[in-house]
Amino acid sequence: MKKIASLVIASMAFLAVPASAQQSSYTQGTVWEASRVDVKDGQFENYMDYLAGQWKKVQEFAKAEGMVVDYHVLSTNNPRPGEPDLVLVVEYKDYVKTAESEAFRKKVNAMLAQSDRSADTAFANRQSMREMMGSTQYQELVLK
Repeated sequence: MKKIASLVIASMAFLAVPASAQQSSYTQGTVWEASRVDVKDGQFENYMDYLAGQWKKVQEFAKAEGMVVDYHVLSTNNPRPGEPDLVLVVEYKDYVKTAESEAFRKKVNAMLAQSDRSADTAFANRQSMREMMGSTQYQELVLK
C-alpha cells in the first residue's frame, strides 16, 4: 500500500510541473540510412559507374515520389582494415511502411524494366565489385 501511495504522489508531482517544463527540447526529424561498402581492388571506377547510373536514377525517382529527401556517396579517407571504402547515405522523409516499400519496389522494377528475380540477380552480380558491410538507420533529433 505504501508503494501505491508513493506512485500516486510521484504522478501528482509530475502533473504539478508546468507544461513548458514537460515539453521536449527536440523533435523527431528525418530518417537516415548509412550503408557501408567495401569496394574490391580494381573495381572502384566500375562501382562508381553503377552508383552514378542506376543507383542515382533510383534515388532521384525516390525523391520525385517524396520518399527520399536527399542522398550522398561518402568516401572514407584512408580506411583502416575493416572500415568501408564508401558510405551510401540516404535521408528519408520518414520511416517507410511495408506497403509503401512494396509499392515503390514495383514502380522501380517497372521503371528499370526488371523483375524481382532480375533485380536480385543484378544485386548478386555486383558482388564482383563490392562487399556490402551492413547498414545502420538513424533518426535526426532536431533541437529546439
